[in-house]
Amino acid sequence: MPETIITQQRGTLFEIIFNRPDKRNAMSWQMIREIGEALEEAERLFNQQAARAVLFRAEGTMFSSGIDLHSFLENANTYGDQWRRNLFPVTDDLQRVWTRVEQCSLPTICVMHGMCIGLGFEFMLACDFRIAAERTRFSLPEARLGMIPDVGGTARLVSLVGPARAKEVILTGRNYTAEDLERWGLLNYVVPKDDLLKKAEELAAELALSAPLAVSYGKRVINDIVAIQRALQIEAWAQASLFKTSDFERGVMAVLSKTPIEWKGE
Repeated sequence: MPETIITQQRGTLFEIIFNRPDKRNAMSWQMIREIGEALEEAERLFNQQAARAVLFRAEGTMFSSGIDLHSFLENANTYGDQWRRNLFPVTDDLQRVWTRVEQCSLPTICVMHGMCIGLGFEFMLACDFRIAAERTRFSLPEARLGMIPDVGGTARLVSLVGPARAKEVILTGRNYTAEDLERWGLLNYVVPKDDLLKKAEELAAELALSAPLAVSYGKRVINDIVAIQRALQIEAWAQASLFKTSDFERGVMAVLSKTPIEWKGE
């Protein structure tokens, strides 16, 4: 089976590259596990003083189209046939990897192009720095599937842009431009697509001018000030309730079959 991510090191920059271009970098369980394994390698390199920053980017036409629904529907293989009755183990496994991104000892830089949707959007929220190409589109469409963002998308978005903007993004499920998110302070930079990697490398080089432990501890202090662990638990509780609804089934099947959704509110 092809690797869903590629890792490579250039100087002190450790790259983790999403590598499912034929699937628009939809995130499967294999891909999520491989991201966690790559982060363990980044931590080892940091401890050896061989890496100073992690760069996340993607092959293909877009950063990520979100969760791979076909992989998602295979949850019964891991969590049992009744997994929807107790969603907490599923949510916990997803949240654990994204929290590992957030708590990585190295600063993390996420560069996006094309589209950044759903679980991909939640992934970029867990990173320290976010750089997008011009004309990139962003959305959290979970409400249009009968769900909420439950892998930190709600908690981290509120922390970063405040409740009013977070409600707009989450409750409407609409698309936003990179310029919108830069104006809100969610993106650090918006640059031409051809300049994405150059901008990320410049930022990584600037971070490397600071003492590695000062960067790592400074990141931890800031993260602790805006701790979101309680909010993640609330996300999991809400999602567990929504997954038992008929509307959720309608939403997922409508997306898979590309047919209109008729909500029942049940």
